[in-house]
Parts: sequence; structure tokens; C-alpha cells
Amino acid sequence: MSITMQVSTNSETVRFYVNHETEASPYANRRGIVDLKKRVFDVVVASLVTVSILIWLLPLLGLLIRATSPGPILFVQLRTGRNGRPFRCLKFRTMTYERNAQFLQAKRNDLRVTRIGRFLRKTNLDEMPQFLNVLAGHMSVVGPRPHPIPLDAKHWHTLPGYKERYSVKPGITGLAQSRGARGETEELYKMVHRVRYDHFYIRRQSSRLDAKICWWTVKAAVKGNKNAW
Repeated sequence: MSITMQVSTNSETVRFYVNHETEASPYANRRGIVDLKKRVFDVVVASLVTVSILIWLLPLLGLLIRATSPGPILFVQLRTGRNGRPFRCLKFRTMTYERNAQFLQAKRNDLRVTRIGRFLRKTNLDEMPQFLNVLAGHMSVVGPRPHPIPLDAKHWHTLPGYKERYSVKPGITGLAQSRGARGETEELYKMVHRVRYDHFYIRRQSSRLDAKICWWTVKAAVKGNKNAW
């Protein structure tokens, strides 16, 4: 169920879209032209990547994944999207397949991660199918990373500012990830650090910043992400 509500603050009335359990975004009044420019950027980049890279990378990595570990090529996981709308997030499968497995964040030297999966996670190649999510409108190329539903449930009502991350579309990459804040969040301060990055991005988002984050992400992938396991 979704509703539109009005709240008056400092003599200004701001409309908030509330969906499921998502509360009003403090950045809601910055939408409009920013969203349009971002969608154009997303469609152009995702289309180029899909027709030039994903069209051959998908079958190639699919063969390697199936040859080294039984199970599906893609890992499909329900994650939270903009305004709390869940969507099916696509990734190349990097772990051994177990039907109806319980959610557990990947740890350093996690035995569930396959040999090809370790390479895919270090280089961010496991996220490549999410360009299809971008074309479908579920995600942006750049934005706060969408977390698995169980991880959201852990912080949704307890960590200040957490749910406001979803006032924009989640991204394949984000400011936090491009600056090294990724991997397991076994300690609360790590998630707090990411949320601060996400809020900074939402306030300052622009095509120029998106381009920088994309470049930082590519450089980190080439060098190998030390916090990706």
C-alpha cells in the first residue's frame, strides 16, 4: 500500500511518497530534472555495456561458472529498491549452490565462494548482470548499494538515516564502494560509515560525480578490491 502525504517544515510544504515501510526522504525536493538527467545517463551507459560487453561476457562466464560448480549461472536475490519497493537483483553466481539457503554475509576465506567466484568478486564482474536491472528501471549505474532484505531488516528501524538511503534508486556501484567501504559489515561502525557516504552522495549527486565514481570503481576492479571476498 502506498500513500502521498504532505508535511510542513520551516514554512515549506514537501510532498513525500511513502511505500511499504519507507518513510519520507529529506532529499525528496531535489528530484525532477536530476532524475531525468540521471535516467538518461543510466540508459546510455547500460545500453553500451550490454551490447558491447554483456552480450559475450554472459555466455562466457556462464560456461565457466557451470563448469566449476553445479547450479544456475545467475544468482537472483530479492533486494530493496527505491522507496522500499523490492526487486529481483541479478548477479553472476559466485558461491556453491544451495536451494533455499539462509542469508549469511560472505566472510574472508568463505568456503562457499568458488574459485571463479573469488575472481568475479575481486573484480566486480559478478555485478555485471545488474546492467539489465538498470535497463529495467530497478537500479541506477551509480547509487547506494541495495542490501539483501535480511540486512535491511537488521538496521531499518535502529540505524538513523538507514532507510533514507532508498530515497533514490540503488546503484551497481556507489560512493561508499568506490572508496573502499565494502565487504562484510560485522561491526556496526562499518555500516554507519557506508550510510554517511550514501547521504553525502544523495546530497551531491550529479552526472560529473557519477562519472568519477564509475572511474574509481573501474580502477579498483583492475587493482583488485581488497575488501571483496
